[in-house]
Amino acid sequence: MAAMLTVRPAGPSDAEDICGLLNAVDRIEIGRPETDLAAVEADLNHPDVELGADSFLVLQGRRLLGYALVWADSGPGRVDCHYRVLPGHRRAAARLLDLVESRARQLAAGAPGAFLRLALNSGRTLDPVLLPGRGYRTVRRHRVMTRALGPSETPPAPPAGLALRPCDGDESERRRAHALIEETFAAHFGHVRRSYGSWLDHIDGRGLDWSLVWIASLPALGDAGVLLTRDDRTSMGWLSHLGVREEARGRGIGSFLLRHGFAAYAARGRATIGLNVDTANATGALALYEAHGMTAHYAVDTWELML
Repeated sequence: MAAMLTVRPAGPSDAEDICGLLNAVDRIEIGRPETDLAAVEADLNHPDVELGADSFLVLQGRRLLGYALVWADSGPGRVDCHYRVLPGHRRAAARLLDLVESRARQLAAGAPGAFLRLALNSGRTLDPVLLPGRGYRTVRRHRVMTRALGPSETPPAPPAGLALRPCDGDESERRRAHALIEETFAAHFGHVRRSYGSWLDHIDGRGLDWSLVWIASLPALGDAGVLLTRDDRTSMGWLSHLGVREEARGRGIGSFLLRHGFAAYAARGRATIGLNVDTANATGALALYEAHGMTAHYAVDTWELML
């Protein structure tokens, strides 16, 4: 007879077990582990998360079957969730959703139009009828894209008049990067407008190397684009945000920033670079990345439940 399911909140000391669970799911769904312990630790220490109320572990005996973390720092009525369950454990999956949805309704506090969002790999091993049967629907698909890097990558020549500077100087440069990201990502699906302080807390939980964040400028337009990258993943370098102001598009700035990122990470000895792109992005980002040799690694579906 199978052991009973038990549920308890997560604590900081559970980070390694949670990371192991997430990587076990990664291996099944995308072929290799891609979750870093530092990322899990950052989630468990997020200032907007109260672990006793917002985290859930489902166990069978001592075996961890499922993990969820719920937070609501994206404005009234929106609740987000990390949710992973080992395949073949439907009872654990359903129990975890019961807890997540109950907590989400508490966090939404009756806001009109409130909803819960969670993201799952499109090649998921979860029971395919579980989420639709509870009223969830898919609202977006993102694609994780990668590209191999080699020692032959060279820094690209900039478009005429364009200057590039890193953001590792004074705080004014970081504030400028924040302003550019807010402007260039304002219309993107799921973008959350944040004050500078909130944004800094959000992106800097694992420590950000500001020498790997760049701003591009043109004489007539001033600051025209931004590239924010991270080198804190085991599996690859990561291009987190690439944005070009609307009036500066069509001048090759996006291509230049992308190729600059390739060259910078090749120089750091990275063999692979990756990013996440909305496949319905209206700015043509998917075509840009494909044109520069990036290919699909796996896809992620965003599921939404009206609360």
